[in-house]
Amino acid sequence: MPWSSRPRDHAAPVVMAGMAVLLALLVFDAAVSGFSEEKRLSVYSGAASYSVPVREQNGAEYVGLLEILEPLGSVSARTDGGLWRLSFNRVDSEFTPGQTRVRVQGKSFDLPANFWLENGHGLVPLSSLPGLMQRFLGTAVNFHETSRRLFIGNVAVHFTAQVNRTNPPTLVMNFTAPVNPMIATEPGKLRMVFTREPLVPPGSQTLTFDSPAIPSATFQESNGAAEIAVNGPVPLFASFSNNGRTITITPAPQSAPNTQALAPPPAVAPGGPAPQVPPGAAPPAAVSSPVQYFVVLDASHGGDERGAALNDQLAEKDVTLAFGLRLRQQLQAHGFSTLVLREGDTTMSLDQRANMTNAAHPAIYICLHATSQGTGIRLYTALLPVGGENQGPFVDWNTAQSGFRAASQTAVSSLATELGKRQIAVRSLFAPLRPLNNIAAAAVAIEIAPPSGKVEDLSSPAYLQLVAESVTAGIEAVRNQLGGAR
Repeated sequence: MPWSSRPRDHAAPVVMAGMAVLLALLVFDAAVSGFSEEKRLSVYSGAASYSVPVREQNGAEYVGLLEILEPLGSVSARTDGGLWRLSFNRVDSEFTPGQTRVRVQGKSFDLPANFWLENGHGLVPLSSLPGLMQRFLGTAVNFHETSRRLFIGNVAVHFTAQVNRTNPPTLVMNFTAPVNPMIATEPGKLRMVFTREPLVPPGSQTLTFDSPAIPSATFQESNGAAEIAVNGPVPLFASFSNNGRTITITPAPQSAPNTQALAPPPAVAPGGPAPQVPPGAAPPAAVSSPVQYFVVLDASHGGDERGAALNDQLAEKDVTLAFGLRLRQQLQAHGFSTLVLREGDTTMSLDQRANMTNAAHPAIYICLHATSQGTGIRLYTALLPVGGENQGPFVDWNTAQSGFRAASQTAVSSLATELGKRQIAVRSLFAPLRPLNNIAAAAVAIEIAPPSGKVEDLSSPAYLQLVAESVTAGIEAVRNQLGGAR
């Protein structure tokens, strides 16, 4: 199995995401729930995209001018008597604390409110930024003042959205530049929050689609961030492609309708009256509800991605699928509801796998790999990268696993014990193996090697059955701990 340290396709991270996946987070205003109430200004330019804090002074919003200009070029500031002097890319300026009149490149300019100097930091009114920035930068500036988003130059990212009439239907969103939103799901809605992308609204704030599965989407911006909320009657998940320029929204898998058995009508005595049916009464209707899966099995690779060439005839993708189907049969025989992410030779991205898993809310996710190197079984848990902190319902895509590491280790220990009981060589390791880090549940990767160095044994039904029985026993032993971790 070739390990990959490559970040997710849209260059986080997703869950979410970054899904995702991933994701350095900016705080979001209380108007878009889940974020801190701290006010932020986001600045977008060809050189950098960043945010700075906003503070209130005498009832007006202020920002630090030095902090805004630093990422954009060479800047210095000093106090000179009663003046605060700032130089940016050879453009000199003078500010007087408590005054509105300033000079930039020898020309006077009036601020809408007084300039403030605090601990050597010059504070200017938020509403003065368009005029000031144009004088310092010499380029067009577009300021969305109510949402505190400042666009410098021609940096705006636009998008289109269209529902494809597939089964199930999908919403395809194409962006003019790579994007990496933070993703969260809630009943009836998938929310994508763009904190570092200069995303601008379409012609209408509300987009409607001719699809009952994905009827609409809305765009809003607030406190230095933009949000697209996609509405639907069932949970939705997002996958990324085209190097982060395309996001595809798909309804989560739903169970087949469960038709309730109808009670037989009461017996009627010969010559007796027929039983009365209450007015308006109707037999129970068929109901449909999402399946609650305890285990999600992910047979790695598939489709265009062959995986490791175990020998001339045997591909890793075929071994993982065969083992996944066998393991599902064994788990279901022991009462574990199990979802296999791919049941055929299909191509799936890592983001798709993570999003489908998180949408299913399992107790444990098991990723399956195979190798011709060594013998026995290797068990992996996620070696997490440095990532942003979780913010309310929004989970950092790259470190979504962080809250489930204890449950993952519990599962690995139990699996190792059961494999050892059956005389199968086993090692437990950490690895930066996606999508383990994107999974918001106990998550384990199982890599199968031949039992005695013969690659052809990887397709042996007897060997795969022995491993499947061991894994099932390991899950059975910690069923209660895993169920409580959800």
